[in-house]
Amino acid sequence: MSDSMMKKAGPDMTPVPEAVPETAPELVVPELVAPGPVAAAELPAGPAVPRAARPGPAARAAAAVVAAALLGVGIGFGILQVRYDDEPVSAAAPAAPSAGATGAGPSYGAKANGTHFGSMRDLLVPLPAGYRPGPDSGAYGNDTELSEAQRKAWVEDEVRGLPSKLQDALRKDWQQYPLKGGGVRSFTANDSDAVTATVWLLQYHQEAVKADDAWVAVLGSDTGLFRLGPQVPGHAEAHCYLPALDPGAEIDSMHCSAAVGDLRVVFNSEGVVPLPKDRLVTLFAQQLDRLALPGASA
Repeated sequence: MSDSMMKKAGPDMTPVPEAVPETAPELVVPELVAPGPVAAAELPAGPAVPRAARPGPAARAAAAVVAAALLGVGIGFGILQVRYDDEPVSAAAPAAPSAGATGAGPSYGAKANGTHFGSMRDLLVPLPAGYRPGPDSGAYGNDTELSEAQRKAWVEDEVRGLPSKLQDALRKDWQQYPLKGGGVRSFTANDSDAVTATVWLLQYHQEAVKADDAWVAVLGSDTGLFRLGPQVPGHAEAHCYLPALDPGAEIDSMHCSAAVGDLRVVFNSEGVVPLPKDRLVTLFAQQLDRLALPGASA
């Protein structure tokens, strides 16, 4: 991916695409049926091709624009033209009580139907041993539960730089099925100022969460634009990718994503080459463990 296609911006300072002209090449991506009862999302351009097919240069260039946003905290195309009804919420025992839980019940956790409750700051993994608070994630700070105004601003951050028609479609979907909650927390390794990580929790409709995460997996692996990252112990559903690394580069980065019920978990990290991927993946796994649904094996 060339530097001319990317710029540093966005709430977590991960690469987001430069604005592209309305005549950008049609995006041709592998055909995907979203998990569960949701039908496959309708893409804005181009016919689907078999998953095994490798897209040509024009398609790969367009896919790069999308994949760059997706592997940050951006949503995928799973939410586009998806129709669904909210499932009834049934009470169930939470996955994990908070440290201050009383006889009245835990203040945060997950229900058996996949719905998480409690504040995002409680659901975010606390600073583990070996880390201290990290840098601000743009205007959102380094330890924040997003307000309604901030969630609206987040949507604008995510659509900025995309073709105007796609921006309008994404805004419309977010208005119809809004982001219900969001939170961000960043970490810096105590032994290295150059190793940082940022965790985002994004709460919205479960089927859209699964569909968006599935699109990240496809674009992060099938397009060939990224290096595959390590597996996440105990979380086979999670996936990590690394951008292409130029020879002699001093800084590397890794992007991970997972869907846990109604929460999409996005984990972005960077550090001096060689990036301590195993250490960072362990932090990501700790976040997923904290969100595990009742009865989950992880």
